[in-house]
Amino acid sequence: MSEYYCLVAGLPDVTFDGSKAGYSVEKFREEIMPELSAEDARIVNLSFYKLDNANILLLLRYGNEVELQTLGCFTKEQLIDIISTAKEGDARSKDVPAYMYDFLDYYFENIEQNMFWEDILCTYYYDYAVSAPNKFVAQWFEFNRNVNNILVALLARKYKLSVSECVLGDDEVAEAIRTSGARDFGLAGTLDYLDEVVRLSENDKLQERERQLDSMRLKWLEDNSVFNYFTVERLFVFLELLIVVERWAKLDADTGMQRYKEIIEELKSGAVFTDDIKK
Repeated sequence: MSEYYCLVAGLPDVTFDGSKAGYSVEKFREEIMPELSAEDARIVNLSFYKLDNANILLLLRYGNEVELQTLGCFTKEQLIDIISTAKEGDARSKDVPAYMYDFLDYYFENIEQNMFWEDILCTYYYDYAVSAPNKFVAQWFEFNRNVNNILVALLARKYKLSVSECVLGDDEVAEAIRTSGARDFGLAGTLDYLDEVVRLSENDKLQERERQLDSMRLKWLEDNSVFNYFTVERLFVFLELLIVVERWAKLDADTGMQRYKEIIEELKSGAVFTDDIKK
């Protein structure tokens, strides 16, 4: 594993305190990514793929003329080519993560169906990310999937909707959340962060709750990378912090409430989330 003494030592101070970062995700891509080994770049790209996922969904929903909103690993032209390759069944690039093609294959096979395409893409993405060769990064994505599953399941319970249809993954934790009727999903002795997630989910102030959840996520990153001083893990943590800080700089209370309403409507809509996708 490579050591990045100069890169880490030169990272600016960025805190999640409501102020602007003074450094950007775009600068990270321009200044830091070229200095990484090929192996480490593939690890860090797992964070950028989240941004590509959003752009793929925009292109599928609105067409090639849509303005993309985020900076991922692929340009608009490259994403259009990836989508076209999947649609036409052409030869596939090894530089594109396999989950993108897998999702697009499924999309074009079921394009006429009313489905939760965002959730389905998330399923493919998380299955790919939790298999990362870097243990810390794989655990980070597993942690995020667990937290998201708990939050959505609690929301579904609150509105007396189907829990099983909105849980991603097929590991023991996902299966417990999907099937258990217990308040703690039977996971009290398994997830040391379960109580905190449940407690934060009960906060009716949406913006405050989301900030607290992001703070919890960032604390997990720091706590679990404490002994990674000059490695790719430290750069990965810094990038995740930048993504969170930039996202909050663009959000407001109205945006948070709108997203909350969208989630409820999606759960109520009856869109299909088939069992064969819950991997």
